[in-house]
Amino acid sequence: MNELSFQYPSWYIILCILLGLMYAVGLYYNDRTFREQNNRLNWLLGSLRFLLATFLSILLLSPLLKSFTSQTQKPVIIVAQDASESIKSDFSEEGLTTFGTSMEAMADELSKKYEVQRLSFGERVREDFDFSFEDQLSNTSDIFNYVNDLYSNENLGAVILATDGIYNEGSNPLYLNTNISAPVFTIALGDTTIKKDVYLKRTFLNRIAYLNDQFVVQADIAASNARGSTTVLSIFKVDGNGTQKLEERNIPITSDDFFKTEEVILDADKAGVQRYRLILSSVSDEVSLANNSKDIFIDILDARQKILILANSPHPDLSALKQSISENKNYQVEIEFADKFTGGLKKYDFVILHQLPSATYNIAPVLSNLKKDKIPHFYIVGGQTELNRFNAAQSLINIRGDGRNYDEVVGKINPLFSLFNVEEKLGRELLNFAPLSAPFGDYTFDESAEVLLTQRIGRLDVNSRPLLLFGEEEDTKIGILCGEGIWKWRLFDFLQNQNHDIVNEILGKSIQYVSVKSDKRRFRVTPEKNIFDENENILFDAELYNNSYELINEPDVNMTIIDSEGKEFDFIFNKTDRAYTLDANKLPEGNYTFRSSVNVSGEQLNFNGQFSIQPIQLELFQTTADHGLLRLISEKYGGQFLQGDQVADIPQILEDLGTVKPVVYQTSQTRSVINLRWIFFLLLLLLATEWGLRRYFGGY
Repeated sequence: MNELSFQYPSWYIILCILLGLMYAVGLYYNDRTFREQNNRLNWLLGSLRFLLATFLSILLLSPLLKSFTSQTQKPVIIVAQDASESIKSDFSEEGLTTFGTSMEAMADELSKKYEVQRLSFGERVREDFDFSFEDQLSNTSDIFNYVNDLYSNENLGAVILATDGIYNEGSNPLYLNTNISAPVFTIALGDTTIKKDVYLKRTFLNRIAYLNDQFVVQADIAASNARGSTTVLSIFKVDGNGTQKLEERNIPITSDDFFKTEEVILDADKAGVQRYRLILSSVSDEVSLANNSKDIFIDILDARQKILILANSPHPDLSALKQSISENKNYQVEIEFADKFTGGLKKYDFVILHQLPSATYNIAPVLSNLKKDKIPHFYIVGGQTELNRFNAAQSLINIRGDGRNYDEVVGKINPLFSLFNVEEKLGRELLNFAPLSAPFGDYTFDESAEVLLTQRIGRLDVNSRPLLLFGEEEDTKIGILCGEGIWKWRLFDFLQNQNHDIVNEILGKSIQYVSVKSDKRRFRVTPEKNIFDENENILFDAELYNNSYELINEPDVNMTIIDSEGKEFDFIFNKTDRAYTLDANKLPEGNYTFRSSVNVSGEQLNFNGQFSIQPIQLELFQTTADHGLLRLISEKYGGQFLQGDQVADIPQILEDLGTVKPVVYQTSQTRSVINLRWIFFLLLLLLATEWGLRRYFGGY
């Protein structure tokens, strides 16, 4: 449908007509050019000129042509089916087939009138129905988020959800804040009968422990309808195909709805990914034994770094340093004094020299061994530091002063620092901290040094005087703090923030940077994690360097993954822009090793490693359907709660509801009439006709 409008009052059209009429009459009324012709020729030429002048003047009024188009959108019906393992546990093979057939028939019937989207959900949402019921997780909130994100602004007629109400991943769908305005119809599956069962509901533990430490495993034990029975919790360590019993406990079941948490303390006595198995003994007439056991994995690291704080004398900084560093479980801190230290450094990964070398102790043997063994170290310069000896011990910075005069300084973040990230908040807070005592004098530092903090004295920024800087000497990382009084920072941090986060961050990142040794291997392979869930794809990244330590990826990288029984799986890495990546897909649970190799110009480079895959057993722990949740969801969204045998009735229910209707969208397009091509050709025709007649009949 088209509609014509003007940007000026419509009565201006009368003026346009009068203008055209006056122009035509004035031109042809007394014109004797065609007096020998029929009088009608003047009338015809006048009419053509009248139409031309009128149309042109009307176009000056900027007429607009508005056109309207309509589009009808069918209601969208979302039919989502739970594809998790818990659904299958309450169906026979015949029942599964019948259910699948009825769902397909219902969706086909709805498709005759509506736009139907078939979905499955469990571990993730995907298109079409999946009646294999092999998902090992139930994430019901995921389907609501999916519908909200993709269809909340569409003509959503209804959401039909076929599930048992059990969810073990994501949040409670009842409390989601969504924009779904369509009714939600829930189809209740599963069995709500509470059966006699004993099961391990959950286990909690840290994914990482450290060698020769102890770690805690928390096991939640539940039982239903088993009052008066006793189960035994046994803990085993699984090593290859063998098991070793570590502990067992009797658990009396004192109620029909029983729940108890047991804490087990285990020893981290072997490095690597270790596997443990928790088993609950069965009780009489128990319906399922599949949920009586659970395997857990923990990565035990032999990576704790030993840090030595070697000091000239007792000082409050020493305790502050030890407390901050020890909060990271990767570090084991010892404090020694120069007068009693025997000089054995090889057992340490990192050394902090507090106010050393000093006038009393030049620690020449210690400095020599640090350089010889390439042990990363960190200097803290203070009032007891002998500056000449300090300058001779390293080449990163030179401080020329008398060693008796000191400035009270605070640290200002250097915006050009690039070795690691420092939060803006830390820089702002640090300017307000209690000052450190820094030597007064002239500071010169090597161009290769990276300065993290410069000195501020009062309100004056002295950018030429570093407070905290880093660098390397003979492939050994060095850090230098040109001031003492970290203990004041720690106290001030707690006074201002009731924690030590700022001090811990700046010390932790500094020590982490200096203490981490560079990995100079030319070929290395890194799994995305050490412990995967069995529903995850196993991902690897690889890097290859040439002799100049530049990234390359021309040669092929091969990998073989070996399971605990010796079965091998061969892969070839895919090449990215400058590195390699591999998706080994999913593998069964268990412990795996891998070996990878690449040939570079005739040189064979190898890299070996290991990882583990832990089972997901969440679907086994709760098998009692939660139809109460489904009723509440239907009530919240204005739908209905339906039983599994009512699937075929859903098309008629939607028809009777009367609110699932098509939506008509109307769009309009406005354009100037002068842009229409036919207007141009019409005017051209009028002009050409008039001119042609005048030429033909002798009018020049």
